[in-house]
Formats: sequence, C-alpha cells, structure tokens
Amino acid sequence: MPAFLLPDLGEGLTEAEIVTWRVEAGDVVAVDQTVVEVETAKAVVEVPVPFAGRVTALHGEPGDVLAVGAPLITVTGADAEPDTSPVQDLGSGPLATPFAEPGVTTPDPAVNGDAVYDAGHQDGESGNVLIGYGTSADRRRRRAPGPPRADQPPRPGGRVPVVSPLVRRLAREAGLDLTAIRGSGRDGLITRRDVDLAMKAHSGEPPAPAPAPDTSPKSQLAGVPERGTNGVARIPIRGVRKAVADKLSRSRREIPEATVWVDVDATELIRLRATLNADESAPKISLLAMVSRYTILGLSRYPELNARIEGDEIVLGPAVHLGFAAQTDRGLMVPVVPDAQDCTLEQLSLRLAERTQRARDGKLGPADLTGGTFTINNYGVFGVDGSAAIINHPEVAILGIGRIIERPWVVDGQIVARQMTQLTLAFDHRVCDGGTAGGFLRFVADCVESPAQAIRNM
Repeated sequence: MPAFLLPDLGEGLTEAEIVTWRVEAGDVVAVDQTVVEVETAKAVVEVPVPFAGRVTALHGEPGDVLAVGAPLITVTGADAEPDTSPVQDLGSGPLATPFAEPGVTTPDPAVNGDAVYDAGHQDGESGNVLIGYGTSADRRRRRAPGPPRADQPPRPGGRVPVVSPLVRRLAREAGLDLTAIRGSGRDGLITRRDVDLAMKAHSGEPPAPAPAPDTSPKSQLAGVPERGTNGVARIPIRGVRKAVADKLSRSRREIPEATVWVDVDATELIRLRATLNADESAPKISLLAMVSRYTILGLSRYPELNARIEGDEIVLGPAVHLGFAAQTDRGLMVPVVPDAQDCTLEQLSLRLAERTQRARDGKLGPADLTGGTFTINNYGVFGVDGSAAIINHPEVAILGIGRIIERPWVVDGQIVARQMTQLTLAFDHRVCDGGTAGGFLRFVADCVESPAQAIRNM
C-alpha cells in the first residue's frame, strides 16, 4: 500500500499547507492525476500522484501544514477498500520511519534544488512528480476530469470540484446532486453559496440577492480572521507571509546595509514613453520596463551590484535575473525575469506585465519566484516618495522607485514645474562602497533624465 510523500516543490522549500483536496478516500486515480492543491512559501501548486490505484487515505485536512517527505496520500490497488483508521499525527519534524514508496526516492528537505523521482516508468507508476511535467515515456499526461464547460451540461456521476468537505456534507444532507450544480468559484469550484442557492431553488424559496461588493479599504494582511470577544485577532505566520518574514529577517541579520537616494526629473522619460506608445498597433511600454532597462545597463557597468556573497567570496554571475516586487492578494511576491539582459525594451515590458498578471492570478510556480540577482521595487504605486527597502537576500542590492509627482524644479536658472521622482538604492556594504553605489544610482538617474540618449546606448 504505497504512500505518496509530499515532494520537494522548489528551492529551499521544506513544508506546504494543504489548500484543497481534489480527491476523496475511495476515489480511483490515474498516473499524474492532480490530487491536491498546496500552498508553499512561494506559490500555490497542483500536486499529481505518481501512480494509479484507489485512494485509501488522505494524510491531512485543508489548513494542515506538512513537511517535505511526510505522507500525503495513500494509494493501493483499485479494488481495495478505503483505510478509515486514524492517521498518526506526524507533526512538523522529520519522520523517524517514513512510509516507503516503491521506486521513488524521497528528497532530503534540507537539500535545496529540484527533487528527481525515478520510478523506472513502471506500469501504473510515474517517473517524475515535478509540477507541470508529464511522466510517462511518451510524455502523455492524464488529468483529473475538470469542471463542465458553460456549453456542456454536467454528467451525473462525474467528478466535481468542491471547495471543502463541509460543502459535500451539506449537499449530501440536502439530497442534492453536486454534478448538477454549476460552481461559481475559480475553475468551476462549487462553494457553500452555490449549495445554499441550489437548496433554496430545490425548496422553491427565492434565492437571496448577491451581496453588494465590498468597497471598504482592504487590509494588507490577506485572510485576516474575525476578532474574538476580547477584540484580539491571531494571524498565523505561514505560507507567503512566513517566507517573506524569514527572508527579510535574515537580510537584516546578515547584511550590513547602506542606502543612497537621489531626486530625479522624469519629465523627459514620461514624454518619451508617450511617444513610444503613440502607435496603437505596437506593444505598450511601461515606465517600470524603461527604468528596468536602464538598471540592466547600469549593472553591466557596476557588476558588483549583480552579485551574491558565498562565505568569504563575492560571486559575480554573467546574467541579470531581474526580480521585481508585485503586490497581490496573497501578499508581496517577487517574480523573476531570467536573463533580462537579453530582452529588448518591448520584450522586457511584456514579460514584466505577464508575470505581474500571473502573480495576481496565483499562477506562478516556485521556479518563477527564485533565482533573482537584483530586485526593483516600484513602491511609488502606493503613493509614497521614498523608502529604505530591505535587500532581497541573497542578493546584494535593491533599487526603489518613488511616485512621480509634479514639483517645482530649477531648470536653466528658472523655477518650473517638472515631473519628479526619487530613486533609492540599498546595497550590501561588504560588496562595494558608496562610490560604486552612488555611481550606479547616478547612471540610472541620468538615463531617466535623458532617456533618448540612453535608448541609443541600448
């Protein structure tokens, strides 16, 4: 009775939180069928099972946090009965006697990098459980049945996506057929509201009107729980919030950081962008892409800032893997554009926009959020002028961009209204001194103030 262990889902990840089970005990699964969604410190990912059979046990409930290498799901022969015995509480520490999984090598959670699983492509087993890849010899992927399309009626007896076991129980007690309910959640997920509406329709009661959209200011802490009777709310630090907290705390502990900043006249930059975007048929260029391109040029002149420290050595890489801060409903994320130095201005703008949208849609994988060598933080979108940003460990510098606002500025001896912004650079003082940091920041500022000249140098 093989137990599939939670695989290593990315660089440095040692645990994951169960979000939604796609199967139940008693279901028959195929090789590479997605069985669960889990949230790691970097992204929500779908986990496929590497062999076929009948599910006899799910080792955790939504909200439980499992360590890498802990049992996730038990699958046995298709004719076996579900295992209803209590599941041992494995806690969050290492397993003394982990379940054996035939043909699968369990990764050491302490070792970074991608885990490789080799089942020899045996019948009914998978040779790879890395997310997003097929595993059979001919690369065919068998997926779990998805939700019905809008133009396709539900089929009785088919698998349906349900948000939680509670929803299944409510539907069962009300005598409702879940396959006849069209879900309103993401990817057709059936929510409790969908079941409530179906119950009212079944009883002849008119459905309650949809709640009005909430226009009140949202908290920056996603998923804030209701306060108790004493007015206190307790928010667990885990998932993305824990990853951010751990990384920033390590940065503050290890990096002797210094900050320099400069006020910059961005009037010509805005004019140039308007000119570049005048052609309606051409891809639109963002201000972030333009500043990012100048940053990449600056890093080619000051490569110390595109580095990392390993022991007593400064390691300079050949490529710029550009990270940029993106605010999402799940908190702050830093998607990475690999080999950004090879991108044209148009390509860089498209990649920044595409990764920003995927981050907000929750579709970035761990590989999309790791490996950065330099980060840009456009905190001007929050209406602030400047910030002493914390370096994104293990990088050695981060560039911040404040809001662009009209201010009085002296030009050729005259006070005129100009579009001003502030650029800030936080850097690791072990890697360079203020001369290097100031030289880099001044170069980027000069590009912003004379963008046409900078573009000719791209």
